[in-house]
Amino acid sequence: MSDSTSTSTRLSVLKTYKLYVGGKFPRSESGRVYEVTDSKGSLLANAPLSSRKDARDAVVAARKAFSGWSGATAYNRGQILYRVAEMLEGRREQFVREVGQAEGLSKSKAAALVDAATDRWVWYAGWTDKIVQVVGGANPVAGPFFNLSTPEPAGVVTVLAPRESSFLGLVSVIAPVIATGNTAVVVASEKSPLPALSLGEVLATSDLPGGVVNLLSGRTAEIAAPLAAHQDVNGIDLTGADEALAKDLEIAAADNLKRVLRPKPADVSDWSADPGTHRLTAFLETKTVWHPTGSLGASGSAY
Repeated sequence: MSDSTSTSTRLSVLKTYKLYVGGKFPRSESGRVYEVTDSKGSLLANAPLSSRKDARDAVVAARKAFSGWSGATAYNRGQILYRVAEMLEGRREQFVREVGQAEGLSKSKAAALVDAATDRWVWYAGWTDKIVQVVGGANPVAGPFFNLSTPEPAGVVTVLAPRESSFLGLVSVIAPVIATGNTAVVVASEKSPLPALSLGEVLATSDLPGGVVNLLSGRTAEIAAPLAAHQDVNGIDLTGADEALAKDLEIAAADNLKRVLRPKPADVSDWSADPGTHRLTAFLETKTVWHPTGSLGASGSAY
């Protein structure tokens, strides 16, 4: 049999998309899937339909990873985020194809979005060891004390990815959360989850510890409800929720005083704009420490 005949008769190897939880690639524990279609209604793939159990498992994984990730040096976190950008660059063509199919874009427009997403990873990688200097510092106080404020990560953050921006918007909400030492449970765009699930494959090979980012696909309302009410989740980004769902999730989040980020419509519509630092600071807590200077009084004596 000739090579041409062999090539024309072989079966297509279709991709099986899976969740990314705790550094592994499980199917939904429910066994459910749902059809993902392109802008013309043609089937692209079956994506896992995550359950409440999947959401709880993701929180457990994120909490387990938090101490190690938040305890790593900011410089090390920056190196790892930069490695993610390197891996994205190497898989550029795959993401161009997936983003183009997901958002109904030409190859050139999809490529521009993928390049912008890669650049955004690099941008946030550079912020990991600088944000402390921007939002922390020494406070002037009366008395022989140093008074120092420093930011610390809030903990486990649920992120509802943008509904329409399947990749640039996705990166723009994940990267700042983990750059500052938080761990994340991400609910991918219900309409266009495939670029997010493929991102899990990049994260798994980018030195990012398992559990730092956990990616779920499925019905946003079904997954977000237990996460908003979860007592071990410290914050929630409502970018991907509509007005009615966002209100319900805010009420549920109030039970354990979660930090809630509810962006303005402008934040959702233009992901190519300068992101600023507001997403870096949205899930940070400020710790203030007092320490004696050694001076015992106005005379300037010291011990």
